[in-house]
Amino acid sequence: MKELLGKPVADNINEELIPQIESLKIEGVVPTLEVIRVGAREDDLAYERGLLKKFESMNCKVVVKELDLECTQDDLEEAVKEANEDKDIHGILMFRPLPKHLSEAGIKELIAPSKDVDSMGTASLAGVFAGDKDTFPPCTAQAVIEILKFYGIELKGKKVTVVGRSLVIGKPVSMLLMGENATVTICHTKTADLKAECKAADIIVACAGSAKMIDSGYVREGQYVIDVGMNVDSEGKLCGDVDFSSVSGIVEGITPVPRGVGSVTTSVLLKHTVSGALKA
Repeated sequence: MKELLGKPVADNINEELIPQIESLKIEGVVPTLEVIRVGAREDDLAYERGLLKKFESMNCKVVVKELDLECTQDDLEEAVKEANEDKDIHGILMFRPLPKHLSEAGIKELIAPSKDVDSMGTASLAGVFAGDKDTFPPCTAQAVIEILKFYGIELKGKKVTVVGRSLVIGKPVSMLLMGENATVTICHTKTADLKAECKAADIIVACAGSAKMIDSGYVREGQYVIDVGMNVDSEGKLCGDVDFSSVSGIVEGITPVPRGVGSVTTSVLLKHTVSGALKA
């Protein structure tokens, strides 16, 4: 069994970005992401620290726009509009979920598609579904593709079962996989005989948000499993949608949780921000 670690994939993405970042530097441009954050939740702050460290290490920049927890809808909309109009901002990321008194649906549609580096808006998602190469896919969905390509896992003509149908991962990653000429079956927790659907696949992408639901009964030899899940098990430990210990002795390769897909997502966000700077 091969453990499909995320760090080598992220390192490879970073290496490929260096000449692009250097060429922008010559033009006096620093790829810059604006993070819009309401309040100061600890998980948001932890992710923010990781972004700041990653971007700084690559000579890029993160600007944080922090709004008070009691801010109004108008305050948040104004922050997004200002980021849209700022020529020095090449990507916008709004932390979610928002406080209950704010409308996420209204806000995410305001983000300019050219700066929507995590595909929050409907226009951006429509571009992903239409196969528009100028559209930024959701970072986690793109991270799945980056991992498969880095490890040389063939997608053309292969059967892929995606377990999950969210607009954040399941549906967009299915579109990206079809864009690579894979044959995709989208399943979910209500699918009849999910085990059979998984066993029939060459590749399983698990993104249903259900801790350790995919065990040895769902897999067979020769498969690759990409575990996108991020859950906490009964012992309080981080785990994926796949029961790693049960599955790892059977399949050809699998991403661990942690140290798998999540390790690549920040580098994809950086890649999208650099791309936004190049296009601008």
